[in-house]
Amino acid sequence: MSANFSSPSGVFLLDNPYFSAGAGLLGIGTLFALLRQGSLRYAMFLKRQLFTTLEINSKDKAYGWVLPYLCALQKQRASSKKSSLFDAILTPANHLSVQTTFIQRENGATETSFTMIPAPGIHFLNWKGQWIRIERTREKGTSDITTGIPFETLTITTLTKLERKAALFKTLLEESRSFALKAYLGKTLVFTSWANEWRPFGQPRKKRPLSSVILDDGICEKLFSDITEFASASQWYYQRGIPYRRGYLLYGPPGTGKSSFIMALAGALDYNICIINLSENIMTDDRLQYLFSVVPERSFILLEDIDAAFASRSQPTSQQQGAAASQKVTFSGLLNAIDGIASSEERIIFMTTNHIERLDPALLRPGRVDVQQYFGNVTLFQASKMFLQFYPCSTSLVDEFVKKISPMADQISPAMIQGHFIQHKESAQEAIKASIIPP
Repeated sequence: MSANFSSPSGVFLLDNPYFSAGAGLLGIGTLFALLRQGSLRYAMFLKRQLFTTLEINSKDKAYGWVLPYLCALQKQRASSKKSSLFDAILTPANHLSVQTTFIQRENGATETSFTMIPAPGIHFLNWKGQWIRIERTREKGTSDITTGIPFETLTITTLTKLERKAALFKTLLEESRSFALKAYLGKTLVFTSWANEWRPFGQPRKKRPLSSVILDDGICEKLFSDITEFASASQWYYQRGIPYRRGYLLYGPPGTGKSSFIMALAGALDYNICIINLSENIMTDDRLQYLFSVVPERSFILLEDIDAAFASRSQPTSQQQGAAASQKVTFSGLLNAIDGIASSEERIIFMTTNHIERLDPALLRPGRVDVQQYFGNVTLFQASKMFLQFYPCSTSLVDEFVKKISPMADQISPAMIQGHFIQHKESAQEAIKASIIPP
């Protein structure tokens, strides 16, 4: 039977002070709950309208640009004479992390560099007259398997006008990228594969002048012309439906300048170098395919000593089995990575070998290897050019040196002559008198 407040029991409840107080508290509680929920929604609405947030995961390329840039800004702001007490309070320098790097100078000396960066947590920074909140958050239970460093997220929040939302963080990212690239001006980056990504190997290296690698007459010009023509012909390839990629094979005895030329060529064309070790224990066909597809822009892929990775099908079966036993990347996997259906485009591959006769003909066909260039032992042209490079003030002695080595030039590599000149760098006369013994 339902309660009726007109009945005696209903009148009793209404007249009961405890019931009235409870009902009042219930009403007040409900009102406060509604107000709280409404205020939270309104606060979220205001936050979305007034604040802009950018999240950058440490796996993203921009992370390596933005964090050093923000650190540099914070350091600059802290040392500025215009910084105020408010700056000092909001940009504390007592919560820091350290990044240690080793820098090798041209003279061979190694220096240690310590970079102080904001530690995980919340930091504030005044950027372009606007305060931004920076929060570094480490992801629990996840870390890079190759370094053990936990993954983290960089969250940047700022109060902006509606019309500036789109442009604000774009400007920050562009400035961070420009700041990062300044450290690489005049240098060549060398990447190696770590798990399923590319990472810089060591410090950026000073670009080697192309003129410092002396090849036989016409070789340098031929290769430089070919690759520059290819780099500017993307539309020609696309219009004809031809895969936009090119492969080069440099072959010849050791010490003839193959790797040195690739490094100098990369510097001359403002390219970086990505080295792939096909004999790596964790390298598989799928991983190789993926690495080929995510090569950093403007980078050469370098496969050194390709003959050591695979045995030719024309070699004895025992040699093939011996090579396959220690190789996880299959020959077909390499061919598919180079020019298979899933292979990437806009790519330049360099391969080197000391024994071209050991390479499978399937690897050498056009589309996989488009240009083959022999790098041989020193010629008299090279010998004279190298002599003048080391002894520019001894031009009258060039012919004497060339005459001395001419009987055995085909047995001497450019690397041997360079080592000979380094050993006698103070005197051209001593370099001529001393003997170069072929291997």
